[in-house]
Amino acid sequence: MSETKETGVPAGADTPAGEELPSRDLSPDEEKAPKTVGGSNLSLGHSLGLILALAALVVLGVVTGGDRFLSVANLMVILQQAAVIGVICIGVTFVITSGGIDLSVGSVMGLATVWATTLGTQAIAMDVHWSMMFFTALAVGAAAGLLNGVIIAYGRVVPFIATLAMLVAARGFAELISGRQTQIVTVPGFTSTFRGDLLGIPIIVWMFLIVAAAGWFLLNRTTFGRRTIAVGGNPEAARLAGIKVKRHLVMVYALSGLCAGIAAVMMLSRTTSGSSTHGLLYELDAIAAVVVGGTLLAGGRGTIFGTVLGVMVFAVLRNVFVQNNLDSSVQALVTGAIIVGAVLLQQRFSSHSRT
Repeated sequence: MSETKETGVPAGADTPAGEELPSRDLSPDEEKAPKTVGGSNLSLGHSLGLILALAALVVLGVVTGGDRFLSVANLMVILQQAAVIGVICIGVTFVITSGGIDLSVGSVMGLATVWATTLGTQAIAMDVHWSMMFFTALAVGAAAGLLNGVIIAYGRVVPFIATLAMLVAARGFAELISGRQTQIVTVPGFTSTFRGDLLGIPIIVWMFLIVAAAGWFLLNRTTFGRRTIAVGGNPEAARLAGIKVKRHLVMVYALSGLCAGIAAVMMLSRTTSGSSTHGLLYELDAIAAVVVGGTLLAGGRGTIFGTVLGVMVFAVLRNVFVQNNLDSSVQALVTGAIIVGAVLLQQRFSSHSRT
């Protein structure tokens, strides 16, 4: 009796839909497949288009803002704003590449800032080490993401609904913990560490660069990244290839939560306070930057480099609006138009690739 190449089970044999096959290492050909089929790397045309768009926005900023826009202080503001939302976007890139969505990252970040700045946490940090606040924020973010993944993978709840519920619950929990009050950071070691700079560049910008580089390596040079692309492209085919899809999805959402926790540390360093309002609507900004960057909304293709470019495009665009005192409603309209345009281009390119 013949056996299938992918699974090693008899051809035509039935496998229960909810049962996962034993995991195995992918062959060299299978390891390369996601890169060519899933398209984890941006096309040259798309990346060049984003770079040109970013350059055009810089020129617009120079023309309308002059020396104010090009000042070192303003450029640092742009980079710091991009850094916080950028780290969140790295995690969201993995989620969307896997075929899911995460609407809770902004609320999870807010919850992490509140939990890390409670009197109890800060008291422990004063007695032990300031890093306790850092690890608390990361643990809260990872735990929330892990819960999202378990509900989605094993509870079989649609990602949109599961993460929407987490969005509401995390924000409400943060309000209960803080009493809807802003909690000030009182641990000197924490603020002095993360509010400093290295080679003239703020620490949080370095954090963003490190997370982005790690995310790029994880997506493009590891089995985890290849499996993420495979799961997003075709979950059933990935399962038949021996990938434990449910377990992998849990890890992907935990990674997204971990990134939200890191962003919470960065937010604490910028504002020196924890608040249940931190990260409000960040999930929408993150999805917008990731999609504009070239990650396929339907899953199966992701790009960290494109995400970074998308983050910078929106950060510069927002700064240009602020420099020219334009109404926030206009900014919302332009942002919406950019998102729709990016999705339409994705659909067009996808239809061409199928034909």
